[in-house]
Amino acid sequence: MSPRILLLRHGQILANKEGRWHGSTDSPLTIKGRWQAFLTGRFLAKTVSLDAVYTSPLQRCRHTGALASKNYKGVTAVVEGLAEMSIGQWEDMEFTKLNAEHRLIERFNTDLDWAPPEGESLGTVALRMQESLLRIADNHGADETVLVVSHGAAMAVALGQLLHQDPRAWMQYRFDNCSLTEIRLGDNPSLEKFNDCSHQSLFG
Repeated sequence: MSPRILLLRHGQILANKEGRWHGSTDSPLTIKGRWQAFLTGRFLAKTVSLDAVYTSPLQRCRHTGALASKNYKGVTAVVEGLAEMSIGQWEDMEFTKLNAEHRLIERFNTDLDWAPPEGESLGTVALRMQESLLRIADNHGADETVLVVSHGAAMAVALGQLLHQDPRAWMQYRFDNCSLTEIRLGDNPSLEKFNDCSHQSLFG
């Protein structure tokens, strides 16, 4: 059996507040985002003992991971494959414009190999996220708890791929900032908890 994997979406960035897509754009946390990560860390310190922490290379995840794992004494591993989906030349556009002018979501879901200019396809993101999470799971035993800090779209695509064998199922999964989702992989991947924000009581 695989380890208990806690997927943590990073804290708020300004683009989240403004409804803009920041995939490969390396944005810092807002003050609220830092508080969300701090509250997550306070909750985790009281409820779990972390055996490992992995994070996307982008600063919003590295900062969230640092604040959320204050009691973890090991070294946090940065995993390139946990990065957010890049939409290349269309980065920083509003979601409404991306869908109205470029039919972004429709085109992603119609063709797994289609990608925005200089961006990534849904299929590419699904494979790198799957490979990254399976590699992490293989490094740990069933009695271990692992924190993985990543991004909303990338984690949704991962769940689509791992739980449904179809990355287009990503539309079923929406992650709030600093929400916790628990999964176990192995032969029969399972979703134990999804998008839990109960530890974010200040922002309820």
